[in-house]
Amino acid sequence: MQDSENKFSRRTFGKVAVGAGTAFAGVPLIGAARAQDKKFKVAFIYVGPIGDMGWSWAHDQGRKYLEQNVPNVETAYSESVPEGSDSERVIRDYAQKGYDLVVATSFGYMDPTINVARQFPKTQFIHISGYKRAENVSTAFGKISEPRFVAGMIAGRMTKSNKLGYVAAFPIPEVIRGCNAFTLGALKTNPKARMQVVWTNTWYDPQGERQAAQALLDQGCDVIGQHQDTAAPQQAAEAAGKYGVGYDADMSSLAPKAVLTCPIWHWGVYYKMAVESMIAGTWKSNDYWGGWKEGIVDLSPIGAMVPAEVKSEAETEIAKFKSGELDVFDVFAGPLNGQDGKEKVPAGQKMDHDQIWNMNWFVQGVDGKIPS
Repeated sequence: MQDSENKFSRRTFGKVAVGAGTAFAGVPLIGAARAQDKKFKVAFIYVGPIGDMGWSWAHDQGRKYLEQNVPNVETAYSESVPEGSDSERVIRDYAQKGYDLVVATSFGYMDPTINVARQFPKTQFIHISGYKRAENVSTAFGKISEPRFVAGMIAGRMTKSNKLGYVAAFPIPEVIRGCNAFTLGALKTNPKARMQVVWTNTWYDPQGERQAAQALLDQGCDVIGQHQDTAAPQQAAEAAGKYGVGYDADMSSLAPKAVLTCPIWHWGVYYKMAVESMIAGTWKSNDYWGGWKEGIVDLSPIGAMVPAEVKSEAETEIAKFKSGELDVFDVFAGPLNGQDGKEKVPAGQKMDHDQIWNMNWFVQGVDGKIPS
């Protein structure tokens, strides 16, 4: 099933529920295990095409992983589904067809998911990146700032001009904290580094994203990071003989001479865990926020152009995140100053979940404004 393409509206913004975490906590939703001979049917709704090599592609890899690793599961998907009334129609259609779980993977699907969930109380729903929950609606996201921080460490070592560029989608907390994490990683390894941000106001626009990257390259940036769903910024960097850090998926095959690494998603880890819990009858409504330790976020293989000592430094940090010695709260630990040089987080303190989720300011080291 496929619907017409949309404008790729923003996935995440605004205030989220306080206290969301990795534990399943909430109201029990399924009281008994399902019959072993009945297929458990899961439907996925994507805001982009599955061939975007970005956000929707990553979720579809998770769908395939689920189908391959959980017995007796059947999946379906709809791609390029516009947010709003179209998405509500598609979500309702799957519920009417008897799907046990519907996964809505864009922020703009939040209210449509809640609306349909009220009408189908026996159907489970998971909304990716949102904050509204119900007895049969859970939310999920990942601590992608962890691998962004390590990717920034690599970028800080690889820049020669000390000028990093960041092609950013929308000025929302998800994107702002990602840029900040990348910058903080770069500053850890190179205190002279500066980050220049260009906004595109799109998730998926290869031409616009490439133009934004080119503008940064023209300003002397020699490593291009991104919070976008296409490899266009990486291809612009490669064409200019510079480096880049992709996002969502391993983009090295599309710009092999440029891509240093990419913060990526392993959505299948979460989908498998959630569906197995539903089948077992132990699922409870929850807000999930998993990190490197849980295996939901990661870095793609570090490129061969990265010197061995830089790679080793990054791998040491990765091991700390994977073990739980470090997490996203350490990324945003004090002393931390804002763009204006004023203290935001004192030494010895860390930002809490709500402060990180609703971040609306740049750290010191970022050049560029956050549009109102």
